[in-house]
This record gives sequence, structure tokens and C-alpha cells, in this order.
Amino acid sequence: MNRIKQLRLEKHLLQSDVAKYIGKSERIVGFYEKGERDPNTDTLLKLSELFDVSVDYILGKSDVKNSKTINLDNIDIAFASGLKGLNKENQETLKNIMEGLLAEQELEDDKKD
Repeated sequence: MNRIKQLRLEKHLLQSDVAKYIGKSERIVGFYEKGERDPNTDTLLKLSELFDVSVDYILGKSDVKNSKTINLDNIDIAFASGLKGLNKENQETLKNIMEGLLAEQELEDDKKD
């Protein structure tokens, strides 16, 4: 199922509700839901606001609905989503922390052997 339709149904909205919010016709919303048309950037941003999800989630590029509410049970997705939201300096800091933790773990593992 198309994510726009899925999100609309989860929020118990009609196509007319979505259409009104994004300033398009119900027919256009139907086209989006069927994959017959792609929303432009402005429309994607409005949909993102309406459904409180990331544009990447709407486009199917991420399985994380909203990076502000990352589920830490899936550490790979959480890390990737969190890293993407950081500026370059903080990305580098996080990378250094991870390298330090891995090196420390490797030393501990060597001591056990």
C-alpha cells in the first residue's frame, strides 16, 4: 500500500481532508495514493507536517516515521537516522566515540582470550 494512503487511513482522514490541507483536489490525492503522480517538494512538506512523519518516510526511503521519535530497539536504523540529523562536527564527534568504544571493546575481548 502506498504510504500516503496508509498514513491517511492511520489518521482516519478522508482524501478530501488531505486535499484541503495540501491545497489540491481529491482527485490529485487519489493519484498520489495510486502512484500515478508524484507530489512536488512543497506538497511533500505539507504531507510531512500533516502526518507528522519525515519526507523520507513518505517517499519510502526510510522506515523511521519521525526521527524525533526513533525507536532504539532497532539500533541500525536509530543510528543512521540520528547521524543524518547531526551537523558535520557532531557527526565526526559521534564517529570518534564509536571508534573509541570499538577499540575499548576489542582490548577487553583480547584480555578475555
